[in-house]
Formats: sequence, structure tokens, C-alpha cells
Amino acid sequence: MTVRTAIGLVAALALASAAYAGDQGEGEPSCDGNTYQMVECLKAKTAQWDKRLNIAYQKALESKGSAQRDQLRAAQRLWIQYRDANCLYYGLGEGTIARLEAGECMRSMTEARAKELEGLGHQ
Repeated sequence: MTVRTAIGLVAALALASAAYAGDQGEGEPSCDGNTYQMVECLKAKTAQWDKRLNIAYQKALESKGSAQRDQLRAAQRLWIQYRDANCLYYGLGEGTIARLEAGECMRSMTEARAKELEGLGHQ
């Protein structure tokens, strides 16, 4: 591979990466900045997803019979324990990246559960 080809490949990969990054997160802005800013941004995004999760959870409880309602409550309690333990694992890692990994874990798991619970209302 020539130097010119290698430079072209690196430039193409950089452009593709930038385009991909711009398309992620359903139009949400990325959490850039220093570690503190990124952690705070992830906390804010998690709080937004947590609101959606709680609304969807309440709607799901209202739409189900007694047995399903009790089971959903039990499942939700266990899911919260799992999410918290799973994300704590990342938070106990080395360096400042551990805080970011734990924050992203909380955000992504909360988002996924919110979407799952929202889907329960459509069944």
C-alpha cells in the first residue's frame, strides 16, 4: 500500500466515523467535554429515560390483570437491582473512564428498559 493510499484510507475512515457519530442517539447531542461534563450529561440523559421508564411502567401496571401486575412489580424490582449491580461493576474500574462507562451503562440500560415497557402498552 502506498503512502497516498494509506492517507486516503485514513481520511475516509475519519469521515465515516464522524458521519456515524452524528447519526447516533436519535438526534441526541453527544456528551462531549471534560470528564465532569460528560458524566453530568450522561446523568441528565439517564434522568430523561428514567422519566419515560416510570411513565411506561405505570401505564403497563394499569393495563394488566392482578397476576401480571404483581409479576411486573417483582420483575421491575429485580431489573433495578441487576442494572445497579451491573453498572457498579463498570464504575469500579480503573481511572476516570470507569465513571464514563458506568454512566453510559446506566443510560443505555434505562433506555432499553423504558422502550421495552413502552412496548408492553401495545400488546
